[in-house]
Amino acid sequence: MEIRAIVFEDRRDVANFVQVPFEIYRDCKFWTPPLIASVRIALNRRRHPFYSHSDAAFFLAEQDGAVVGRIAVLENCHYNNHNKSRAAFFYYFDVVDDLEVVNALIAAARGWAREHGLTCLMGPKGMLRADAYGILVEGFDRRAGMGIPYNYPYYAPLLEAIGFKKEIDYVSGYATAKQQIPDRLFQLVERIKTRRSFWVKSFTSKGELRAWIPRIQQVNNEAFTEVWGYYPIDEAEVQMIGKQLLTVSDPRLLKVVMKGEDIAGFAFVFPDVATTLRAIQGRLWPFGWLRLLIAAGRTRHLLGNGIGLLPQYQGLGASAMLYAALHDTIRRRGADHLEIVQVMETNLKSLGDMNMLGINWHKRHRVYRLEI
Repeated sequence: MEIRAIVFEDRRDVANFVQVPFEIYRDCKFWTPPLIASVRIALNRRRHPFYSHSDAAFFLAEQDGAVVGRIAVLENCHYNNHNKSRAAFFYYFDVVDDLEVVNALIAAARGWAREHGLTCLMGPKGMLRADAYGILVEGFDRRAGMGIPYNYPYYAPLLEAIGFKKEIDYVSGYATAKQQIPDRLFQLVERIKTRRSFWVKSFTSKGELRAWIPRIQQVNNEAFTEVWGYYPIDEAEVQMIGKQLLTVSDPRLLKVVMKGEDIAGFAFVFPDVATTLRAIQGRLWPFGWLRLLIAAGRTRHLLGNGIGLLPQYQGLGASAMLYAALHDTIRRRGADHLEIVQVMETNLKSLGDMNMLGINWHKRHRVYRLEI
């Protein structure tokens, strides 16, 4: 077996790295492929904003002429500077069920991290703060939503066998159109509107949403300062996250809670086009983009991926506005399934609110840590 760092300028290396999960999950009906274009950008030092402040390496595991695994290892200087840490992160971790292969890939990542003076390896965690986290440890019989990691059950035991420990968990759950929101929530919303000047901003076009993205991302920077993995994102990362948001969004599904003219919080809901992503195998060309566009307008499955309030508005009832807005979104869309993805296990307030709404928790992703 050989572990080697890919050459960024080598098209064959890049293609082989991108293709690994498509081979490993070829017969898996629960895995949802990423957009191939987005992975290629991650391997392009000229196009991805991560490389303007940080560094990464990408490794392939090859055995008997076949690629049997991959891993990326990242030094996110923005994260380390903000948190006064020396952490390395791993990402794009896909591998066959073989402890020797896993051990060799992790050894390559640890070696790179040591060379850069880093002291621990955590992940999976990607290049953008908006990237989904973790190894799936519960919910293997559930389809992965768009952009949400899926892996086989053997991943966690193999990582734990070489010394990885739990860092933090994220849970995901779902609500259906048949579930009823308690009447007291709507009564509370009406009182809040009257007494505290909260209201919900909706969008009618991508052009209108594009103009609001800088303001929304500023709130995003301020609202999540206490969550795991936080660091302030710069303008280039804001632009990339905004571009991704516009690519997959239906503006009518995104809600912003306002306090007068100021943003108090937001609820990002996206059409879940996982079925179409599998059908086009992550390829936008020649007609994949059109199929995704059609699916985004028709799907009755939605993803809630990003719900937050600024600290100064928490505990004032604004959260009720957010959850009522989510309910309204499901009803107006005619959707029958909304998945709330990756809520941090320590966010007891959000978990309690969602329990009240009847969210059925069915998936758990785990971020792991290994001292170097």
